[in-house]
Amino acid sequence: MRRRRRPGGRLRGAAVGLALSEVAPALPDELHPVARFGSAMTLVEEALWRDEREAGVAYAAVGLVLGAIGGRALGSTAAAVSVTAAGGQLRRTALDIHDRLVAGDLDGARAALPALVGRDPSALDASGVAAAVIESVAENSVDAVFAPALWAALAGPAGAGALRAVNTMDAMVGHRSERHERFGWAAARADDLANLVPARCFAAAVWALAPAERRPDILRAIRQDAPVHPSPNAGVAEAAVAGALGLELGGPLRYGDRTEDRPTLGSGPRPGAHDIVRACELAARAQWLLVGGLGALGLVAPLGRRGRR
Repeated sequence: MRRRRRPGGRLRGAAVGLALSEVAPALPDELHPVARFGSAMTLVEEALWRDEREAGVAYAAVGLVLGAIGGRALGSTAAAVSVTAAGGQLRRTALDIHDRLVAGDLDGARAALPALVGRDPSALDASGVAAAVIESVAENSVDAVFAPALWAALAGPAGAGALRAVNTMDAMVGHRSERHERFGWAAARADDLANLVPARCFAAAVWALAPAERRPDILRAIRQDAPVHPSPNAGVAEAAVAGALGLELGGPLRYGDRTEDRPTLGSGPRPGAHDIVRACELAARAQWLLVGGLGALGLVAPLGRRGRR
């Protein structure tokens, strides 16, 4: 009979996988499970696409099942998290853009920015590029760090795989466009729901790591600024980081021909290149706080079970 996975094992596995994701070599795109999932979902979209929400629900359901199966195929919670988490890669990309800005290579920084964000970088100045990078570090610390680890702690490798599937589908079809306005609705709402708790856990970690004098600013930004952000999760994460760093993030941005007049988050000066380093350091510390928290809970959980016997 197959042994049932216990919560303590999932918690420890999530912690180990998150730590391993920092040192594991990056897989080539053609071998990475997430990239292969994206290729498969392109075919699913071609087969199912209709300009209606019901078709999008079917698309999201197929992707969710494939993601869960893929996660389980990785064999362990630690392996699933190490593959689906990407905090180290996120921060390395952010710091590469920082280096370009410091070197005065604004065109190079703009050219590298689409690896992190979907907005049009062509008209951004150095501060605008820095703001975009910091916002991405905040938002993707939820998507690519906290969410896969927490879902794996809850549901094992299938949870990590399903979460990454939801994130990928949202990136593929969840953005607003004429083709995906209705078809991508289910993927976008699934992503909102999947990241609801992880985003607030990330914000709590940022608050805990911030100097005491910055904590009221974090709470103020989350309470006053985050609710008017178009994303219920990115707004919380970005507001927390803005408050912790004493910066103003957000504001108008452009996606191709479409302009969004987004609200500002936090109060203080607009960011510079050096603030990218500060944001990356904060995100890294939040990740290691999560590793420690999951690991500690994983050690305590078996003791609690024995104590109830």
